[in-house]
Amino acid sequence: MAPSPTPASPDAAGEAVATVERGLSVLRLLAAARTGRTSRADLVRATGLARSTLDRVAATLCRLGHLRAEGQDLLLAPRVMEFGNAYLAAGRVPELAGPARRLAEELDETVSVSVPDGDGTRFVVRCPRSRAMAVAFRVGDLLPAERSASGPLFAAAWDAAAWERWRHRLAAGPAEGAFPALPPSPGAGAPAPGLAARADEARRTGTALDDQTVEPGVIAVSLPVHGPGGEVVCAVGVVSHTSRHTVDSLARHALPRLRACVREMTGALARPPEDAPGPAAGTGDATARRLRAAKEELGPAFLQSLARGLAVLSVLRAPGGLSLSRVAEATGLPRATARRALLSLTRLGYAATDATGRSFVPLPRVLELGYAAQSAVGFERLATPHLADLVRRIHDSSSIAVLDGDDIRYVARVATTRIMGVDLAVGTRLPAPVTAMGRVLLAGLPPDGAERRLARFAGAEPGAPGQPDELRRTLDAARRDGYAVSDEELEPGLRSIAVPLHDRDGRVVAAMNVAVHAAHRSVRDLRENVLPHLSGTARRIETDLAAATECADAATPR
Repeated sequence: MAPSPTPASPDAAGEAVATVERGLSVLRLLAAARTGRTSRADLVRATGLARSTLDRVAATLCRLGHLRAEGQDLLLAPRVMEFGNAYLAAGRVPELAGPARRLAEELDETVSVSVPDGDGTRFVVRCPRSRAMAVAFRVGDLLPAERSASGPLFAAAWDAAAWERWRHRLAAGPAEGAFPALPPSPGAGAPAPGLAARADEARRTGTALDDQTVEPGVIAVSLPVHGPGGEVVCAVGVVSHTSRHTVDSLARHALPRLRACVREMTGALARPPEDAPGPAAGTGDATARRLRAAKEELGPAFLQSLARGLAVLSVLRAPGGLSLSRVAEATGLPRATARRALLSLTRLGYAATDATGRSFVPLPRVLELGYAAQSAVGFERLATPHLADLVRRIHDSSSIAVLDGDDIRYVARVATTRIMGVDLAVGTRLPAPVTAMGRVLLAGLPPDGAERRLARFAGAEPGAPGQPDELRRTLDAARRDGYAVSDEELEPGLRSIAVPLHDRDGRVVAAMNVAVHAAHRSVRDLRENVLPHLSGTARRIETDLAAATECADAATPR
């Protein structure tokens, strides 16, 4: 039997909790900000932290990739979604998303799945319909129980203490401050809808109807999904508008198919989850090395307790939870250190032990750490800060393009300032065969797709860069080397070097380049001095892209 971890001293444990809480409070405040951007001065006022402490928290979060700094402002970065991804994976959300998507298509109405979170209800799946009037809530958003469709279903299981906490929160004032996603109350000073009566009705009928408590015109019907032990683990709601239905007609329209959807979800949750794979070989060691490198780089500015707590939170992704030993293995942390991090997260309400007390699971509150805000960030906004950072370092323009037929189409770009520069805008199309990005993208196609395009290029002049045999050799070299060069082939005086951008499954989905005037850099200079920076930036974009898309397609099916 492995020895028990050495208990942390009360002072050490308390400091670990305080450090993690400081970092999480900064993430929460940025997530609640409408723009996702807050100045350091405003964060000092909101958190009550000393400026020096806030700067250490910010330096740590920026170094880990969860924030980025622009002057005195701090902004959330897409990598912060890895915490929400862990919760969604642990909660088996992909297994719930399929039935919800099919229900939305069958009913032609928006469908959501939500889970209880304190005295609120938090969205974990959204299947919206494309309409001029559409429900704007996102995965991760939290609504108060009294102004949601699923709230009465969850409140039906509350004990006396939970009802008292709810009444205390209600007496404190309007809910909008505690629930940033909530629209303004439908009437100034309007009393909260009768949650107790609605909970009694939900307990009696097993169904909850919502007649415009969220916002005038919005109606919904919701059913609970029970876990293997009979507990309500989530609720499925069908949302519509009074221009399409009354709440009673929506119930008649939706309930038969909604009940079938709930039965399917209940069956999925009743099946034992697949055994969660252990961490990939070397994963824990790589994490430990990354944290050590960050500490060596930043010195006292790097808060190890915060970094370790976040590393632990990001690996709690297995259905059924992870034991202390597996958490330590996945993070490369000593058992005692992993235990302190787990206890910190548990005390702060982001993790809990399972019924056995031996495994730790993430809680829905994890989704408040920027998941909703970052899930709305498109690819251009995700990539542009990385392009800007690259351009600041190399002083040359950089772009990202995707394959569009036989052309490339620019989707993101940051230009440098020169008298003679490369003048291209987002949306520009160029022929793929004679551009570095086009060659990288063609090289990333499946073999049959690449050959079809090569056949279409057969009309090129023999020996020209776009001629099939020559291009085939160029694409082979791009696959082998991981980059491609275009040396004045698109236009005299224009040189470019490009690398691929891969999605989380390893497929080439875009290309990234640096373009220069031939008088400024030689091809050798591009390879030796630009390519390392370009490749490093591409890997950072891929890391953010993987975090942004891991559960997005399941939680919010397109």
